Amino acid sequence: MQIFHGSECIIKSPQFGFGNPRNDYGRGFYCTKSSELAKEWACQKNKDGFANYYELKAEGLSILDLSDSNFSILHWLSILMQNRVFSPKSPLGKQNLDFLTSHYNLAYSDYDIIIGYRANDSYFSFASDFLENIIPIQSLASSMKLGSLGLQVVLKSKKAFNSLAFINAERADCKIYYPKYITRDTGARKSYFENLRNQKPDSSTYLIDIVRNPELLNGLHL
Repeated sequence: MQIFHGSECIIKSPQFGFGNPRNDYGRGFYCTKSSELAKEWACQKNKDGFANYYELKAEGLSILDLSDSNFSILHWLSILMQNRVFSPKSPLGKQNLDFLTSHYNLAYSDYDIIIGYRANDSYFSFASDFLENIIPIQSLASSMKLGSLGLQVVLKSKKAFNSLAFINAERADCKIYYPKYITRDTGARKSYFENLRNQKPDSSTYLIDIVRNPELLNGLHL
């Protein structure tokens, strides 16, 4: 598997056990299969950076692929809310959060690799709106697909780190990639609001509806 990590510096030997525990999937090494996307991430502070290129020997590694049809967006959301800081604004929001973490919890820490959506600040706000019953699940799912933030490949275990080989690093010019980063985020917000305006009320399913009738999720095409 060819993967890239966007950073302000060259990282030849990523170290297991470091990183922000409040990232989407907890502490780990966050990568993407797109060198262009990695360059955008590298320049998100409007500074030059690098797309560090690695080859990952995936054979023998346990992989949790949240984009697989066996999982729903609620599994991704359950993991996200266990790691990112979210404070429910209402008793209903807390009830929804409790339901989510109890019914869609996964033992994600047992895996060597996690593949799943990336939640920047915009996407985290969309997820928060869903938990507070402000938007239906159809709007959240469509926004995740249309926003083009891409999937992350996250190394979680020491075994995964030992299977990683540094190849090289490509420079990312902030004059080119910072505007692309901003445009992508703006596009995500735009698609979110457009989708929300076009959502038909009679076909909308909110999290409180799923809490009351979990079988509703079976009939949804997300």
